[in-house]
Amino acid sequence: MPVPRSLAIRTYLHPAIRTMGGALVFALAFASFSASSAEKATAGKVADEKANAEKASADNASAQVDNGADRLPQGQDVSDTVIQLAGWVVASKDNQGYPFVIMDKTAAQILVFGGDGRLRGAAPGLFGSAIGDHTAPGVAGLALREIPGRDRTTPAGRYVGGYGPSIDAGRVLWVDYDSAVSMHPTATVPGEKRAERLASPSPDDNRVTHGCINVEPGFYEQIVRPTLEKGGVFYILPEKDSIAETFPEFEQSRAATKGGSGKRARSARR
Repeated sequence: MPVPRSLAIRTYLHPAIRTMGGALVFALAFASFSASSAEKATAGKVADEKANAEKASADNASAQVDNGADRLPQGQDVSDTVIQLAGWVVASKDNQGYPFVIMDKTAAQILVFGGDGRLRGAAPGLFGSAIGDHTAPGVAGLALREIPGRDRTTPAGRYVGGYGPSIDAGRVLWVDYDSAVSMHPTATVPGEKRAERLASPSPDDNRVTHGCINVEPGFYEQIVRPTLEKGGVFYILPEKDSIAETFPEFEQSRAATKGGSGKRARSARR
């Protein structure tokens, strides 16, 4: 049965994704649908119980993030759009209970959430060297050296991905198999200094890959692999297209709130 994804929601963040002393502190991106008239009679009691449960979950989540899972540069904020999108995913059940990842190419940020909506970790990422939100036709079938610089993009959108085989890299985490975009530990490419780019405090030098997403090896093994071992949903924010074009259901909900298998192996792009 398909999950409805067009309902307007009221996003509630408790205590939201915020920065404190330069460190990301995340509780949960909570969201709830408007109560029906039949529910309003018990709304006060339910709200109190929910608040207590949310606080307990928030404390647990904060402890997880503080335990080495927050690897964003000190003082770097997470955008309101990312926060609102996380809340919408949980409220609308757009992830259908699966873990999910939100990627902000402009800020070079990757946030990994469990199926329960808790943030498991946040870290910088490396993305395609070309600015753009679409994959050029036929690029998935090209060797890395054959991909023109203008076509080395990380596409924006919602993707359902998971681990699967590749020709040259073994079992990889496919974000979008059709465009050969995967997420993997930082690749060593002569002359590109990917590890140094990933470690720098600025997102300005994080555009260097052929389209895939690179993360620090420790973050990949400790956060990405165990969270997404059985697959998940990936949300990649656009940098040229609008949010409305990329995530229409999310934008409709946000506007309403404001107003009131069987494929052969493929070589992974790096």
